[in-house]
Amino acid sequence: MSEEVVAALARAHRHEWSRVLAATAALTRDLDLAEECTQEAYAQALRTWTASDIPHRPGAWLTTTARNRALDVMRRRQVWQRTLPKLVLDESTPGPEDALDDDRLRLVFTCCHPALSREAQVALTLRLVCGLSTVEVARAFLVSEDAMAARVARAKKKIATARIPYRVPSPDQLAERLGPVLEVVHLVFTTGHTAPVGTELVRRDLVDSALNLARMLHLLMPNDAEASALLALMLLIDARAETRLSATGRLLLLSEQDRTRWDRRMIEEGVGLLTDALRRRPPTRYAVEAAIAAVHSEAPTWQQTDWTEIVGLYDVLRRVWPSPVVELNRAVAVGLRDGPRAGLEALAALSDEPALATYGYVSAVRADFQRQLHQWTQAAEAYEEALLLTDNDAERGFLSDRLAEVRHHLPR
Repeated sequence: MSEEVVAALARAHRHEWSRVLAATAALTRDLDLAEECTQEAYAQALRTWTASDIPHRPGAWLTTTARNRALDVMRRRQVWQRTLPKLVLDESTPGPEDALDDDRLRLVFTCCHPALSREAQVALTLRLVCGLSTVEVARAFLVSEDAMAARVARAKKKIATARIPYRVPSPDQLAERLGPVLEVVHLVFTTGHTAPVGTELVRRDLVDSALNLARMLHLLMPNDAEASALLALMLLIDARAETRLSATGRLLLLSEQDRTRWDRRMIEEGVGLLTDALRRRPPTRYAVEAAIAAVHSEAPTWQQTDWTEIVGLYDVLRRVWPSPVVELNRAVAVGLRDGPRAGLEALAALSDEPALATYGYVSAVRADFQRQLHQWTQAAEAYEEALLLTDNDAERGFLSDRLAEVRHHLPR
């Protein structure tokens, strides 16, 4: 088995999995059979490409192989054109001339159907659209492989028994149905950007899966401003990925990062997408969040960050998407604009917010403002609390270092 074949197959898995599975599902109308045939196509590719040349169009080769395998299975089962399909294809689905007529888009909307729970939506999207293994999806959800396999199986069964249509929503339903899809993509990205637990700060597999999904949605729906804004937000954030850890693995705050190493190509692409999105509709959640990320990305240095603009953008965000986390981030921005005492005052207003009761970042932010004010005892207590609420090793290492620094100032 040559390295060239392995690399080609890996690329095909990243870029073609959803297309192959979606095209096969459109034929079989059975997600289990489509997934099985897609997996077999990739296994066949490993054997065939090793013995011969890698095809010029790997995706087309895999799609043809998977569909042929599906036809063979269906003929053997003697169900071809005779049984009730498990996936219901709406005959009114737009034709090939319609920009939304794409099997992958149908697959995404099926996986994110509102009849499914959010956990099932994310699990199915990662498993079927992104091509992650059951083990990988289980790790992202912090559950056992058996539990995740059961969750995915139940979701597939619900799609079949509830006869959830395998289609893109009609134009009058599209805006309503797109929102949950974008939320799933954003959740996958944020989970990967800072892993909730584990030794790694970033789950690169989840980040890349989310970026691929966002790019696919933007490609298939280029005129949707919110899809463009979400992709812009993710690009602007991920442009800083290489500078979030030091050479020794220590977590680096935004103020410590080497901005010359930020990916300027991604930043330019993100700003371009954001500008286009804002031109087409009033600011929405992802557009405002992307605008905040753009202010950070375009500041030459930490000291030159326009905190007044950022606070103003958070004021807009709290109107279009009210959330305790938005209020927390705004309090941070206020503290960076007006000083740590003002930040603590803004933070105090959130003390009774139940959604933030076990959110470790609240304690970490309070601790940092208190550290800056030399309130050593209170800062130490807040860092200790933040450590109890944090499970990511990189973040725990950062908090432990800060706690040691603060304790150094406590009376002996």
